[in-house]
Amino acid sequence: MRTQVGIVGAGPAGLMLSHLLHLRGIESIILECRGRQYIEERVRAGVLEQGTVDLMIETGVGERLQREGLRHDGVWFSFGGRRHRINMAELTGGRAITVYAQHEVVKDLVQARLAAGGQIVFEVDDLSVHDLDSPLPKIRYRKDGVAHELVCDFIAGCDGFHGVSRSSVPAGVIAAYERVYPFAWLGILAEAAPTSEELVYTYHQRGFALFSMRSPGVTRLYLQCTPDEDLSAWPDDRVWEELCARMRTEDGWAPAAGPVIQKGVTGMRSFVIEPMQFGRLFLAGDAAHIVPPTGAKGLNLAISDVRVLARALEAFYQSGRHDLLDQYSTKCLRRVWKVQRFSWWMTSMLHLFPGDDGFDHRRQLAELDYITSSRAGMAALAENYAGLPLD
Repeated sequence: MRTQVGIVGAGPAGLMLSHLLHLRGIESIILECRGRQYIEERVRAGVLEQGTVDLMIETGVGERLQREGLRHDGVWFSFGGRRHRINMAELTGGRAITVYAQHEVVKDLVQARLAAGGQIVFEVDDLSVHDLDSPLPKIRYRKDGVAHELVCDFIAGCDGFHGVSRSSVPAGVIAAYERVYPFAWLGILAEAAPTSEELVYTYHQRGFALFSMRSPGVTRLYLQCTPDEDLSAWPDDRVWEELCARMRTEDGWAPAAGPVIQKGVTGMRSFVIEPMQFGRLFLAGDAAHIVPPTGAKGLNLAISDVRVLARALEAFYQSGRHDLLDQYSTKCLRRVWKVQRFSWWMTSMLHLFPGDDGFDHRRQLAELDYITSSRAGMAALAENYAGLPLD
């Protein structure tokens, strides 16, 4: 088999890249180890920056997003028993976030690719990438027990943190920068109507908590826990008791309880590789970087990566230019590190760390007081949270 761009992974990065390439007349084939049902039902975060929303609408995959997505013009920070709202739209000239689950983004992109005749090969086995520094790199895999080889001009590794793409780069070529946080999030999905129309980030002496939602009838809530937390020690009643203890404010606000339909523990880490390319392999999304979920940036950063890559590939196929491809990593990493800084800052400001004392507690409260009372502080947070403008 032969194609122009072979894409490993049918997550948001791989699917969006294939969609953008199609709009530019560039062929691609996506190879995915999981089945279609799995990727369309796998529940992940769902906060979209303004730039991600705009790109989906501009490229024709935003119809359902516009109809079902929950636009938030502001975000709440709760500490000391009180909630404080930051009006992102007012501070950023109309930019906001939209709550729209990642698996819904995946559904929209899969449907668009298949409707346009795009090739997505699901449930492949033994996938490997080869000859990455040659003019014709290859992807080998098995489908239904039959071996295949896909010859490409370029390969996009969009197969996540544990995928084969990054690990196929020769040793010593890329450097990894990582920080693992000493806590995790215990998250639940509950059949309960949201009691706030916007997200609420809570700093509390018992630990961080976050109120979010997925739809008018479903809430998504998180609380800080240990990385090795035993879920069996957290029956539903205890989860709700702890969430309310951390989130309830002086005016009586608290999340509404309801049947828990999903429960899990999410680890926290920051991770970046440099460079994000080797030969004719280009890494995007979680294959190249991971951010802690506090800033809600993972999916958005992946979309930013492939937007840059699609433009570089378009320049190559239209005029033979190599410069944008050569600059891919440098251009992406400039944004990646800004997002890492913001996500680290949000995480450090809102969570309890082992060994913290009264000084640390008061420092965090002072930081929260500043960003919720200073227009400059609020504007900086709003600009980063709604998403830095795409270049």
